[in-house]
Amino acid sequence: MKKNILMISLMIFLSSAVFAQKNYLEESKEVKTKRMQWWDDATFGMFIHWGIYSVPAGEYNGKGGGAEWIMETHKIPTAEYEKYAAQFNPQQFDAKQWVNIAKNAGVKYIVITSKHHDGFSMWDSNVTKYDIMDASPFKRDILKELSDACKAAGIKFALYHSIMDWHQPDAMSKGSIHQHTVNPDFAKYREEYLKPQLAELIRKYDPAILWFDGEWIPEWTEAQGKDLYNYLRNIKPSLIINNRVGKGRDGMQGVKKYKDAAGDYDTPEQEILAGAGQDYWESCMTINNNWGYVKADHNWKSAQTLIDNLVDITSKGGNYLLNVGPSAEGLIPGPSVERLTEMGDWLKVNKEAIYATKGGKNYKEGEHIKFTQSNNGKFTYAIFNKADNNELLLKTVQPKEGSKIYMLGVKEPLVWSKKGNDVVIKLPAQLPCKYAWTIKMT
Repeated sequence: MKKNILMISLMIFLSSAVFAQKNYLEESKEVKTKRMQWWDDATFGMFIHWGIYSVPAGEYNGKGGGAEWIMETHKIPTAEYEKYAAQFNPQQFDAKQWVNIAKNAGVKYIVITSKHHDGFSMWDSNVTKYDIMDASPFKRDILKELSDACKAAGIKFALYHSIMDWHQPDAMSKGSIHQHTVNPDFAKYREEYLKPQLAELIRKYDPAILWFDGEWIPEWTEAQGKDLYNYLRNIKPSLIINNRVGKGRDGMQGVKKYKDAAGDYDTPEQEILAGAGQDYWESCMTINNNWGYVKADHNWKSAQTLIDNLVDITSKGGNYLLNVGPSAEGLIPGPSVERLTEMGDWLKVNKEAIYATKGGKNYKEGEHIKFTQSNNGKFTYAIFNKADNNELLLKTVQPKEGSKIYMLGVKEPLVWSKKGNDVVIKLPAQLPCKYAWTIKMT
């Protein structure tokens, strides 16, 4: 009865909002720039893929394969898959600890899965009982705890939400392994389930970003994406929404196929754009091979690779959304924490060259030097991960004559000279950090 009353109240709230609809698809460039400013300056975010798929941990009936996709990979019947919800009891989950790991890593925003393709809701939803409070023994509101911890730590809180849903009777294509009804009614799912849940998430947890996925199903259209984008921003005008809300994403590279596609930024997946992006963009990537927790996946990227990725993405004007997949116990894997900590140690020294900077067309020199620029245009930063003979040679950047050049983390200015059209910078004998170093110049 409680859920029915709350559901009716929510629907009345949503209906009243329709009469004051504003077309946010026609937002001016100036207004969008202001809305996106914090996101553009943030540069580094943490992705968290967590759900009941962490229980099988990438293995079903003795066979590997699949993480958050394990239900589809092994064609697990819905009733069978639901049993994982009854086993999901992450007693070691500590929202403050997770946020502390993120803060120590230098992360500025966190995006966690509210609902993945398997349809399990990671919060106490009034729209369904297939959620963490009603279908699992844990009975704690993970999203509330995490959003509160983020707010206390000054980190922006955001949500990933799947448009497709393998659990809802009306959500799947006819003939799907997960189909529940003879004639699925996708419009009913969209209006009576998907939209009410999203409105609920905004109202309860006030996310800064909604990060969509699963838009490739044939039932979803660009027109529906634009409608949903407008619907959500009418509820929260400052909301930032990725381009997977509609059909504008061009493959895994994730850039817009056409100018008026719905969504505020592009979403390359497991890759970095080859050159500087033309619009707002964010590379989402894993630390090992999988998004969700897989107990057999020990193929961890090195801290050197992760820092090189961060520098490369920043120099091309993008954001880096780096994923962790917590275990069913509620723990972020130790190797992920170790690498994130090393990234944080590096950022403590070099953050000035990463946050609130601009990339550009001339973003690199060779393969070991990348450039960023302060937002006010006053400083240029050369970030390099290799140098010979204790000096750095720059060919494409010319410091102002008589100006001082510094290395971030070193107090005294560096000795530099010109050799023809080249700039030769003498490096300190003791470098301030590992993996990569930054030269600051005017």
